[in-house]
Amino acid sequence: MSDVFSRFAPFLQDYIYAHGWQTLREVQVRAAEVLFESDDNLLLTSATASGKTEAAFFPILSLLSQEEPATFGVLYVAPLKSLINDQFGRMEEVLDLSGIPVFHWHGDVAMSHKNKALKQPRGILQITPESLESMLMNRANDIPRLFGDLRFVILDEVHTLTGTDRGNQILCQLSRIMRLIGHDFRRVGLSATVGDAAKAAAWLGAGSLHETQVVGSTEARTSWRLGMEHFYIQTDAPDQTDPMQRFLTEDSPSEEPPVEAVPGEGYVPLDPGFEYVYDCARDKKCLVFSNSREETEYLTATLRQIAERRGDPDVFQIHHGNLSASIREEAELKLKDDELRTVTCATVTLELGIDIGRLERILQVDAPHSVASLLQRLGRSGRRGEPPEMMMVFREENPLPNTPLPQLMPWGLLRAIAIVQLYLEERFIEPPNVKHLPFSLLFQQTLSVLASSGELTPKALAERVLALPPFAHVSAEDYKTLLISMLKQDFLERTEEKGLIVGLKGERLINSFKFYAVFKDSEDYTVRRGSDEIGTITTPPPVGDRFALAGRVWEVEELDVPRKLIYVKEVKGKMEISWPGDFGEIHTRILERMKQVLSEDTVYPYLKKNARKRLEVARRVARNTGMLEQSLVSLGGYSWCLFPWLGTRSFRTLRKFIARHGARFKISGMEYEGCYFMTFKMEQGNGYELITYLNDCLRAEGLKKETLVSPADCPVFEKYDDFIPSELLRKSYMADRLRSDEVIQRLREMQAEY
Repeated sequence: MSDVFSRFAPFLQDYIYAHGWQTLREVQVRAAEVLFESDDNLLLTSATASGKTEAAFFPILSLLSQEEPATFGVLYVAPLKSLINDQFGRMEEVLDLSGIPVFHWHGDVAMSHKNKALKQPRGILQITPESLESMLMNRANDIPRLFGDLRFVILDEVHTLTGTDRGNQILCQLSRIMRLIGHDFRRVGLSATVGDAAKAAAWLGAGSLHETQVVGSTEARTSWRLGMEHFYIQTDAPDQTDPMQRFLTEDSPSEEPPVEAVPGEGYVPLDPGFEYVYDCARDKKCLVFSNSREETEYLTATLRQIAERRGDPDVFQIHHGNLSASIREEAELKLKDDELRTVTCATVTLELGIDIGRLERILQVDAPHSVASLLQRLGRSGRRGEPPEMMMVFREENPLPNTPLPQLMPWGLLRAIAIVQLYLEERFIEPPNVKHLPFSLLFQQTLSVLASSGELTPKALAERVLALPPFAHVSAEDYKTLLISMLKQDFLERTEEKGLIVGLKGERLINSFKFYAVFKDSEDYTVRRGSDEIGTITTPPPVGDRFALAGRVWEVEELDVPRKLIYVKEVKGKMEISWPGDFGEIHTRILERMKQVLSEDTVYPYLKKNARKRLEVARRVARNTGMLEQSLVSLGGYSWCLFPWLGTRSFRTLRKFIARHGARFKISGMEYEGCYFMTFKMEQGNGYELITYLNDCLRAEGLKKETLVSPADCPVFEKYDDFIPSELLRKSYMADRLRSDEVIQRLREMQAEY
C-alpha cells in the first residue's frame, strides 16, 4: 500500500483490508494526492470499473471524518436515479461504521427518508439535478442550514453533462448555492470517457474560485474481445459456429471458443440477425444495447418470441427511461445477481456506471453513435479481471438491382468500424460540445430564480441570472428581448413598484414537478399526415428536417407549437430510428474515418464472415463508382449524389448553403440520410461548375450563418424553446447547431478533386 493509505480514515483502512485489496490503483493514489495536498477541483478520468468512485470518495470521507461538517458536507449529483440508488447502496456499506450518514433524494425516494435528511442535514446527500432545482426553488431560505458547511460537490458521468442543458443547469445550481451560503466548495468530476480533458475541466470549474486538476489513468490498456457480424433481413442463415469465435485482442488473438448448439434441421428463423443475437446471448449474462426505445421494445419482444419457439425459458428483461421505476429496478437487481443468467435489453439508461456485477458479454444492435458510447457500453462487461467482450450485429434490407448508389452502402457497419479504429489508432474520443446560447435553460432559470427570491428589479434579475456561468455569451440586449417576451406571455408580471414577479402562466408552469427538468417530457408532440395520426415524438425537428417513425421517413411541413402538433409528408428512403437532438449527433472524424475504411484494404480481425463479405462489396462499389475520388457523383440524367464526409452540424450547414445557392443550377428535390450523403436534381451545369461556384461564393461573401436561416424558420429543439422569441431561437440555432469552418475546408478539398 502507498503512503496515501495511511492518510485514509481508520474505517476505510478496515474496509480495504476486509475486501482483500492488495494495493491501491494508480488513479486512486493520484486522486488522493490532489484531494489531500491541494485545494483544487479534480476531474477524474479513467476506464469503467477502474475504481473512480473509491478514488474520489475515500479521500473526501477521510477529510470529513477529521472535522465533521455542521451541514451536508458532500453533495453528489448524478444524471440517473439508478446511479444514485447504486451509489447509495455502496456508500451505506462503506460508511457502516463511520458515523457519517448518507441520504439519497429523487422522485422515487420515500418522503420519510427525505424528512430525515431535512431534519438532520449531515454527511452526504446524493441527488438528481431535478430534485436539486426543486430544493433551490422551494427551500431557498433553508439552503444555508442545509449546505452552509458544504465542502465538496461530486458530479458523476461528467461526459453526459458537458455541453447539455442538464449539465449547464447543474452549473447554475452550484453558483446559486455558492451565493446563498457565501463561500465556495471544491468540485470533483468523474467520467470514463472524456474526449478533451481541458475543455471538460474548464466546464467543471466554471464559476468556481478553485483551479481544476485533471487526473487520468496511465495504467496498461485492457484487451478487448470484439466481433461484428452482418445480416440481410430474412435472407442469411445463422453461422453454424459460436458467434464469438473470433475476437479482437490488442495483445494476441484469443483461442477459438467451443461451438454452440444451433436449432435443428428444417428450422426457419424468425429473423436471422435477431436469431444470431439470441445465440450470442444464450446461457450468458448479457446486456443488449439498442439505439432507441423503439428498437429495444421490438428486440425484447422478438427475443422472447424466439425463446418460446425454441422451448427456452424467458430470461429477458428490459430497461429504458420510459418504464416504471419498479420495472427498471427489477432489471438492475437481476443484473447484479451473479447467480442469474439474465439478458437485459437496454438503451443508454444502462450505459452509465452503475455496478451491475459480472457480465459475460455485451451485444450491440447496429452501431453506437460515438466513440464515447462504444467505450461506455463495452465497459459494462469485463469486470472482475476479465477482458471486455462485445458483439455488434447489423441488419439491413438486401438491396435490389436498381437500388441507388448511396443506399448500397452499409452505413452502420462502416460507422462501427470507424469508431473502433479511431479509438484503437488514436485513442480518439469526441470532445464535449459547448453551448453558447442556451435560451431554453435561461427561460427556466429566470423563473426559478424569481420563484425562489421573490420580486426583483429587471436590473437585479439580469445581474443575478446572467452571472450564472452557462449564460456568459448571452448579451444584455438578448436577455431584455426574452424578458419582454415573458412579460407579454404572462410568464412574468410587473408590479406597481416596477419590479418583476412570476406571472400567472409562470405560476402554472412552476407549480408542476415537470418544471424542474430541463429535458423534454416524453411523447410531447403528435405527428400527423393530414388527418392521420402517425404517432408521437419527444422533440420537434425544424421545418424541412426529417425523422423516422412507424417504419417510414417523414419531412416536417408545419409545426403547430401551441397545440404540440407536427404536420408531415412522407418521403422515400430510410433513416435510423433516433429522436432528433444531440443524442444522434456524429462527429466529423467518424465520417472521415468511414471514408478511409472504404478506401483502404485492411482486413479487420474482428469482422466475421458476413461482415467481411459485406465490407468487400461496399469497397468494390465505392471504388468502381468513383465516390472516393470525387465527392460529387453523377447518378445519371439530372441526378447527383454528394458524399461530404462531414459530421452532423457541418453536414446541416453545407446542405443549407447548397440550397441557398442552388437556384443558378436549378437544384431541387434534395434528399439526405443522416449525415452520410445528400442527393438532388441539377438541371443546369455539372459537378465541377457547381463546386467551383460554391467556392466562388465563399470567396466573395464567406459563409454567413445568418444567410442560411430564413426569418420564417423557428427551429425548436429544447424543452422551453416553445416560449422563446423566434429571433433568439434563430441566433441559438446558428451558434449551436451550425458549423462553418469544416464546410469551408471541405468545399476547397472538393474543388481540388477536379
